[in-house]
Amino acid sequence: MRLLSLRLIMRVLTDILKLILCLVITLGVGFAGSLYTAPAIRTWYATLHKPSFNPPNWVFMPVWTVLYIMMAVAAFLVWRAPATGRWKVVALAAFLVQLLLNLLWSLLFFGLRQPAYALVDIVLLWLMIVVTAFLFVKLSRPAALLLVPYLAWVTFAAVLNSEILRLNSR
Repeated sequence: MRLLSLRLIMRVLTDILKLILCLVITLGVGFAGSLYTAPAIRTWYATLHKPSFNPPNWVFMPVWTVLYIMMAVAAFLVWRAPATGRWKVVALAAFLVQLLLNLLWSLLFFGLRQPAYALVDIVLLWLMIVVTAFLFVKLSRPAALLLVPYLAWVTFAAVLNSEILRLNSR
């Protein structure tokens, strides 16, 4: 009985550590992206022509925070899924690739002020989110579903990026 209790406690502690690590990594990437974004919002970004559907600036931080938390939980669910072998490694590697593409978009769009390059990146990001969700669904359907709002937001962001590029290319 004690051994069972100890195993359960160790399993719960391991899961808590995995979740914390997933949150630290994803929110860390979000924070790193904000280091490029925040300084540009009131300066360069404010000077751009934007489409009528551009949300107010204050919307982006809470939306992205919720999305990063959902992404972290999705990665955690896959990490703790009972499956073993290559699928889990491939799925988590895909997750990390899309996370890096996410960060790269902030660098390209806000840091380097290159909306055209950012548009190429966000298309690759969108494709990588689809690949990640496809891999996640094999291991955890809830994990894949947690990526759907993220995919929707990135779709919107791609359209917004495209329109900003079009409106400012004159």
